[in-house]
Amino acid sequence: MEDVDVVVVGAGSAGLSAAKTLRAAGLSFKVFEAMNRIGGRAWTSDQHFGAPFDIGCAWLHAADRNPYYAEAEAAGWTLHHHDMNVDHLYFGKRKASEDEEAHMKAADAELARLMETWSGGDDDRLSSLTSRTHAARAAATFAGPMDFGADYDEISIEDFRQAADLDPNYFTREGFGALVALYGADVPVELSTPVRRILWDVPGVACVTDRGTIRARAVIVTSSPAVLAFEEIAFSPALPDKHVESFFDLPMGMLTKLPIEVRGTRLGLTPFDDLLIERPARNDIYFLCFPFDTDLMVGFVGGDFAWELSAAGEAAGVDFVADRLCGIFGSDLRKHLGRAMMTNWGAERFVRGAYAAARPGKSGARRILSEPVADRIFFAGEHLAGPLVQTCGGARLSGEDVARKVVTMLAA
Repeated sequence: MEDVDVVVVGAGSAGLSAAKTLRAAGLSFKVFEAMNRIGGRAWTSDQHFGAPFDIGCAWLHAADRNPYYAEAEAAGWTLHHHDMNVDHLYFGKRKASEDEEAHMKAADAELARLMETWSGGDDDRLSSLTSRTHAARAAATFAGPMDFGADYDEISIEDFRQAADLDPNYFTREGFGALVALYGADVPVELSTPVRRILWDVPGVACVTDRGTIRARAVIVTSSPAVLAFEEIAFSPALPDKHVESFFDLPMGMLTKLPIEVRGTRLGLTPFDDLLIERPARNDIYFLCFPFDTDLMVGFVGGDFAWELSAAGEAAGVDFVADRLCGIFGSDLRKHLGRAMMTNWGAERFVRGAYAAARPGKSGARRILSEPVADRIFFAGEHLAGPLVQTCGGARLSGEDVARKVVTMLAA
């Protein structure tokens, strides 16, 4: 392989934007992707339901700051603003009363107030706030598993506070993953080529792959913290302890989708309604109802329960979602149920989860990983996207920002 200025590890949103930024600056580069496609956790498939469905990220969060939104508009794609409010609330099989719905909205507001006024302290767990307020039930869903992909006793208050309000949020009928694939279509990528080892005791760096070794002046690593914690990529010599520890301090949360077809009925719901079923032990499930008037009820489970369902397998997950719907709308609904599936990002070797959330007391891990190693090894991705952490648009902005820093460093 010919030497290049920069190697980019990963062809997700961050890797693709880094490559485009390097190319615009006139630098040579090589992009290696372990999977057999580009996009990373942005992946639209029509194999399951005969229409575009986002296996990975689906919301165009923070549309006023998300570069993908303008590109979706320019491409003439179908967009829908989603207000993310709970339209239908159930406790098990029982529909919540108006008072209970009002209570939940008040709880959300109270939690937001407590977050704003939090002044630090020894207990950085989000549960330390919810345990002192009636907001616990609301926090157990949207402020925890459905937002950060982790249960609220595993979430850092400081890390949560640093994340931006992501409104306005949009959906696209054609698929967010397809939009990312369109964005990266002109980027040359070596697919199915994982980087096994990065050597930095040589001039610049040397990246070892199954297809050979390539030298570069710098490397931008966009792999998830979990992939790095599992040592899918070995570094020689070892990285500084603070960087290695940060991989573990930013574990991957889990958000699992359980879409199921409901044919011949709309259950009294309207497209894009939000339906939340609260259950004991955080076994909650949220449904996005019939997006774009398709026949899909898209279920979401998060946090520890999502990991449990992943271990149980797709059949168990599909049974769970069907049982929840029949429990509310009646057993006759089963004759209307069609195709279904379950996403399982935890089983994807080169991802290992949905997105990263700092452990309590470890919010500084993001800052540490933003520091390059020896001005040769740089990290980028959704976990380093500032206030837009955990978003595909944030990952793209992270890749662009890091690539600009590399351009500046190499020009010095």
